Amino acid sequence: MQIIANSTKKMQPELAANIVTCQSGVPVTTSLAIAEGVGNTHKTVIQLIRKNFDDLQEFGSLAFEMRVIKADGRGGQQAEIAILNEQQATLLISFMRNIGVVKVFKKNLVKAFFDMRDRLNQRQPHIDPMEALRDPAVMRGLLLGYSEKVIGLEDQLKVTQPKADALDRLATADGSLCITDAAKQLQVRPKDLFLLLQCKKWIYRRQGSSWLGYQDKIQQALVEHKVTEVEHSSGLCKVSTQVRITMKGLAKLSGSMLNG
Repeated sequence: MQIIANSTKKMQPELAANIVTCQSGVPVTTSLAIAEGVGNTHKTVIQLIRKNFDDLQEFGSLAFEMRVIKADGRGGQQAEIAILNEQQATLLISFMRNIGVVKVFKKNLVKAFFDMRDRLNQRQPHIDPMEALRDPAVMRGLLLGYSEKVIGLEDQLKVTQPKADALDRLATADGSLCITDAAKQLQVRPKDLFLLLQCKKWIYRRQGSSWLGYQDKIQQALVEHKVTEVEHSSGLCKVSTQVRITMKGLAKLSGSMLNG
């Protein structure tokens, strides 16, 4: 799929400053910022991301979140927004035709990532190690800082270790859950879990059929199919197939959500 930008739409001047933001110390952009920058619909950009999901995943785990998008100052509606790091964003725009406003946006995007990295680097003061060795006060401050980090990591381990142990037990358990029940276990909305499983290519759906699991995920024992035969009063039997999340699959989903 190639995106053809609306060359008559100019990128707003204030957009360039807001293309890239920082999340957990990492410069990122969004599918919404890219859609606005290239003058295309957000739906089209999301479709391009889904089409090239596996390629983008090679540069890090893709994150999605639900936001309310407002149009022309009126009430908005919820939409799924993709969060992309620098490599993912660069790859994504390489799939777009290099004309008009797209060329302008590509330059602005590259500049915005460089500017954000510069700002992040400026926040971290440079310390000459030799000067630090000669200054007891600096050494004491560094040691205290590292001690606090170690204590913080130990406290974090106390919280995450029981969760990790629970995931290990879950991964070796038997049985499976329907996607709705799996969503309850993961404490997410069923519609969000269905969307996540589609994006990760765990499940798919043909027109007019029920959800099915991808063969590679079945082979990995992450999903399975449950076949149910129901006998009607007419004597005829109907066979239905339901895709279910295995305990191993539930543990993998829990782990990915735990690790962000």
